[in-house]
Amino acid sequence: MIGFYDYTVILTYFSLLSATTGIVVSLSGNGHPYYGCLFLLFCGLCDAFDGKVARTKKGRTRMEMDFGIQIDSLSDLVAFGVLPACIGAALIRVSPSLTRVLDGTPVRWEIASGKFVLHAFLVLYVLAAMIRLAYYNVTEEERQKTETSARKEYLGLPVTSAALIFPFVLLLQYLTKKDITLIYLAVSILTGILFLSPVRIAKPGLRGILIMVGIGAVEFFLMLFWKVILK
Repeated sequence: MIGFYDYTVILTYFSLLSATTGIVVSLSGNGHPYYGCLFLLFCGLCDAFDGKVARTKKGRTRMEMDFGIQIDSLSDLVAFGVLPACIGAALIRVSPSLTRVLDGTPVRWEIASGKFVLHAFLVLYVLAAMIRLAYYNVTEEERQKTETSARKEYLGLPVTSAALIFPFVLLLQYLTKKDITLIYLAVSILTGILFLSPVRIAKPGLRGILIMVGIGAVEFFLMLFWKVILK
């Protein structure tokens, strides 16, 4: 069987499985964006430690390292590109402000009324995530030809930041009675722009990673408490 299946890639595989499950859950039935966000947060947890886990194995071959790099980017595109877009699509589907009532039956906006445009924003977000990941890969490959030290900063907002950004937006729904669907779409546009912007962001060390994991844990349990327990 082709591929690698040792512990160095297990977190990346779990991240992809979580992302795919989140996509299915988000788009199932009438749409379950909040449950999809729980899977997005788990993807972020896996991504926070997959690189560190992989580097604990000594004597990895060049093929093993290259394989890990490739699947990491492919998984990130699904987890932090496609999944947030599907969560947004689910929000559009269940949004009370994007429906009208005709003879007592909820009727969604038609494409001509703007629904297509709203989905187009999400598609562009995925495109931005893909470009960001591809650009990072080629620049990192070039950098490693002349440098042996670890990267100290990122150019552009890392796509993995989606794991904290979008759950925070959904949590706003519990702080306001207003529908946050359009806010989610606006944030997705802004996030996509930041993916491609030339801003320099310091790469977090272990302390920074643990802080982000803590923030993600708080978001996870708040969402789980409000959506599952209080529902």
